[in-house]
Amino acid sequence: MDENRLNILNASTRIISKLQLLSVFFNNDIIYKIYLRTQVLHQLFQTNPELDINQLEMFHLQFTQSLIDLLKTIKKGNEANADLLLDEVALNNQLIEQMEDSAYTEHTFVNDKQRQALKMSQSLRKLFKVLSDNLSDYPFTGNINKFSLHYSADYFFNVSTELVYDLLAYTPAEVYSNEYATIGRKLMGTLCKYDFKIEFYCGLRANDLVLEVYKFADVNRHFIFSPLNNVLLFCDVSKLGNLDLKNTVSKRERMMRELRDKNIQLTGKAGLIKTNLPDNIAALLADNYKKIADVNFLEHINAFDVQANILKTMLNTDII
Repeated sequence: MDENRLNILNASTRIISKLQLLSVFFNNDIIYKIYLRTQVLHQLFQTNPELDINQLEMFHLQFTQSLIDLLKTIKKGNEANADLLLDEVALNNQLIEQMEDSAYTEHTFVNDKQRQALKMSQSLRKLFKVLSDNLSDYPFTGNINKFSLHYSADYFFNVSTELVYDLLAYTPAEVYSNEYATIGRKLMGTLCKYDFKIEFYCGLRANDLVLEVYKFADVNRHFIFSPLNNVLLFCDVSKLGNLDLKNTVSKRERMMRELRDKNIQLTGKAGLIKTNLPDNIAALLADNYKKIADVNFLEHINAFDVQANILKTMLNTDII
């Protein structure tokens, strides 16, 4: 085999390998068929020395290389667009990691509700004694407000400011009051009757206004506690509407789930964008394939300059 023929066949092998990689990347039937057809054409010239090897070189120069250049340009643009989505995925993952690092999880919320109810029960016992004996002691446990500070943003139900003001409304004649607390007279009597046995029911939040709602353990009655001013009053829970008390998923956890779902969508979309072949390009390649798959292809092998020019034109326009 003469050196010129060997060089052309070797160059043909290299260019076909590039086309193969692009066919794998795009996973497109038309590109793969064109790749297979160029292989057949290569084999045809390799096994038939009587054919003019320069025709194979001309075909690659006119058509295959132009196709490869076009596909590389599309690939580069697709990858840039896909990378924008994947950058968003990376940022979302950073947010998720930051939120996962929070010490106040659903598990700690469930446990701390029980501790808060116990602290409130102890505080109310002491408040009863302070009011009964006219003492000046501070009745609440020192960290009674820590619970709301930690959990109100994520686990308390959002309500209107008007509802909060409504729940906190009282007349002075209906309450006991000292410098530390205000409590409904009937509420204090009911607490004594049921031995201060209470449970944390739910939390309410209206902007910066926070209320804790408690339930008597042995009777279906409720009262509120306002950490801002230590006001305790009976609460008509029918005013709260339909709260999903079984849903203990925090706002942070819901946001994390939304971000994870969004990442799945973005990753899938990035994958589709990365290998997308515009319809007009696919239609052109389908037409090209028909021509190179024609049984009389060899008779027109030198006439692919028109097709090559179309491919090159697409490289220099906004069509891709």
